[in-house]
Amino acid sequence: MFKASYPSASKFKYVVQALAKVTDESPFYAKIDGLESRVLSPDKTTMIIVKIPSIAFEEYEVSEETGFIVPVADLNKIVRRATRNDSLILEYKPGDEVLKIVFRNKKTSVERVFYVNARGIGEEAIQEIKLELSVTARFVADDYKQLIRDLKTIGEEAVFHYKNGKLLVYSHAQHKEYVGEFSEGNPLAYLSSTVDEVKSIYSVSLLEATLKPLQSAKYVTLYFDTDKPAKVEFEIGEGGYIVYWIVPRLEA
Repeated sequence: MFKASYPSASKFKYVVQALAKVTDESPFYAKIDGLESRVLSPDKTTMIIVKIPSIAFEEYEVSEETGFIVPVADLNKIVRRATRNDSLILEYKPGDEVLKIVFRNKKTSVERVFYVNARGIGEEAIQEIKLELSVTARFVADDYKQLIRDLKTIGEEAVFHYKNGKLLVYSHAQHKEYVGEFSEGNPLAYLSSTVDEVKSIYSVSLLEATLKPLQSAKYVTLYFDTDKPAKVEFEIGEGGYIVYWIVPRLEA
C-alpha cells in the first residue's frame, strides 16, 4: 500500500502537466525514500525524471515498494481542479486498479475525492541517464522563460555556445536572427565549464516543452556539452526535482 499527503496540490499539478506533455501513460514508483517517475517520449527525443523525496510529504506511507501506471491525460484533468489552498493525498493499493486522489482545503478541511484507473507494474523500465556534462548555467526561472520564448519567435533550433566565460545562445531563420549573451551575474545566477569551449544545437520546440513546470521553481539549471543531450533541471522544494533530457541536433 502507498499513501502520501503532499502540501501543495497546485505544485503537483505542474509535475503532471510536464509528464502529460510527452506521454500518454506515466509510471509512478512509490519507494521507501520517495515517489519517482521516469518517462520517455514516443519519438525518444525527451526523457523526464521526477523525484519527490519522502521528506517533502506531510505524510508518507509505503508498506512495500510498488509501481503503478496511470493515463496521464486523465490524471492531468483531475489535478487541474486543484486550488492553491488544497493539499493533495494520493493512495494506491495493489490490486485495486485505481489511484485515489483527494484534494483537502487547508482552510475549510473540505475534501474532494477523485479516482483514476491505475495498473500495477514491476521494475522500472527506464533507467536514469548518467552523463557528465561540461557546462552548468543556472537561470532565474523568468529569465529562462524569456530566453525560450525569444528563441521560439525566430527559428526551429538554437545553438548554445560556451566560450571565454560566457554563454552565447543564438538562432536564425530567413530574414531574422536572435543572439543572447549570458554571464554569471548578468543575468545568470551561476555559470561554469570544465572545458574552454562547448557548442551544441537543440530543438526549440523541445526546449519550449520544458516550460511546463516553470511556475513550481525559482531557478532552472541547464547542463550541456558538445553534441550531447542537454539536461534541464527544476528544483521543486525539499530536495524534489524535475529533470528533462533533450537530444541534440547534429550539424550536417
